[in-house]
Amino acid sequence: MQAVALEHRVGRPVLPSFHAAWTAGGLLATGLAFVPVSFPFMAWLLALTPLAVTAAPLLRRDVPTTAAPPSVQDLGLPWRRIALVGAALVLFYMVDTAATAWGPTYLSSTTVFDDPPTSSAMFALATLPYLAATLLARLLGDGLTARFGPTTVIRVGALLSFAGLAVVVFAPGSIWQVAILGFFVVGLGVAVIAPLAFSAAARIAADSTDPHAADPAARQARVDATIARFNQFNYLGALLGAVLTGAIGAGNLRIGYAVPLVLVLALVPLARHFAGPTPRHTRAPENSLAPGTPAS
Repeated sequence: MQAVALEHRVGRPVLPSFHAAWTAGGLLATGLAFVPVSFPFMAWLLALTPLAVTAAPLLRRDVPTTAAPPSVQDLGLPWRRIALVGAALVLFYMVDTAATAWGPTYLSSTTVFDDPPTSSAMFALATLPYLAATLLARLLGDGLTARFGPTTVIRVGALLSFAGLAVVVFAPGSIWQVAILGFFVVGLGVAVIAPLAFSAAARIAADSTDPHAADPAARQARVDATIARFNQFNYLGALLGAVLTGAIGAGNLRIGYAVPLVLVLALVPLARHFAGPTPRHTRAPENSLAPGTPAS
């Protein structure tokens, strides 16, 4: 909600770089797991860092001057359009979960590779290249989206993901390193789908309101409510990705990875529902942001 509110305020894409910060945090946490430090030090670090972040300034939220935040029934949103964007988010998390949850198992499987790596540290080579590619793509995502538009970025990303998953599925049994390259390409392709999905859902919610009938604070409340509900799609995608890949690939994970390989192509027709410029709302006067107003 913070990223969406800021994106609407500045009038340019920022969701990909916000998700890049999220990915960077995951990579940092992964790196800390390998640092030989004492448990008490790690516990203090993990406890105090979030507390320190709470002291950082957040984007203040204007208090609505007309009505209370809308209920589910009162939103009056085009849920079909939002659901189609949500379907793209489900597909992203199916691919993402398949890569992060099943990647190490795939890389170490003797049914997939003739001589797979045996070191537990080497198993991370399935996940770390994927996360590194995800971070890179999201850092570049703001500029790419502003230049080419979300529809083009989603379609190119879907085709890249398909190519990467094809490399994973058809990697030679004698060369497991090829699969690592595939995971890297998958990360490059799918990385911006999630942030652009949230951005598109928020844009649909904002554009579906009459700008002359609601004040900016009430409109932002509608967007916040939409994002809160839209977030449920990621849980559905994560569950499906974890279950389907493992269940279908119980005998051979090559078959399990064929599921996201096929499904990711559905992002190509779904990409048109991401179309539209990032909405630019007029920033409220500074004196309307009274101290103590709650952060969104």
